[in-house]
Amino acid sequence: MFERYAVYYTPAPGTALAEFGAAWLGWDSARGHLVEHLAAVGIDLQKITDRPRKYGFHGTIKPPFRLANGCEVSALEDAVGRLAANLRSVRLHKGLQLARLGRFLALMPAGDVSALNHLASEVVSKLDHFRAPLTEEEFARRRSTRLTPQQDANLARWGYPFVMDEFRFHLTLTGPLTDAMISDANAALSCALANLSLNSFDIDALTVLGERADGRFIQMSRHPLAGTGPL
Repeated sequence: MFERYAVYYTPAPGTALAEFGAAWLGWDSARGHLVEHLAAVGIDLQKITDRPRKYGFHGTIKPPFRLANGCEVSALEDAVGRLAANLRSVRLHKGLQLARLGRFLALMPAGDVSALNHLASEVVSKLDHFRAPLTEEEFARRRSTRLTPQQDANLARWGYPFVMDEFRFHLTLTGPLTDAMISDANAALSCALANLSLNSFDIDALTVLGERADGRFIQMSRHPLAGTGPL
């Protein structure tokens, strides 16, 4: 049993983007082991990736949650598989771009995200019966971060503030940085990403991950998005 579970988008293992993400963060969630960092001139890569490292390279679809009483892990994976089989993959026609998200750097969609937002909303809502309610301590910790009224409502209903209308898909690349650190990290990432093809990009699968006792997430199963119906 894992501590928590999550449903993410992760690049297919072995692809150039997956290999980049693992080497940048220093953790390969698909294989479940540490990876030697990329050589990044002028920055302490170990330091700036400390916060996101344990999650591995991913885009959150359904945020980490504890399994509800009476629910089996196998049932969760089966449900994700069935859901993925009926949801369409999403093509980001303008691809991904390096962007600043608050004090973080991430890869984010460059164009229209309506289909991707719909996908995420479907996953959050259709799998929510597997999620255990938040504890009072979890509520208090989340509410200490100055949420908007809508984010607070999402927290109460879905267990996380940044879902539904507040959802912004991103592949996290750093922890929180100062302005000076952001400039240096942005330069290093621009070089590291230069040889990757991100101009058109497909969100083509849902990955179920489990959080180990040491806090690191590892891949349990990956499910292709194979639906053909209307969005």
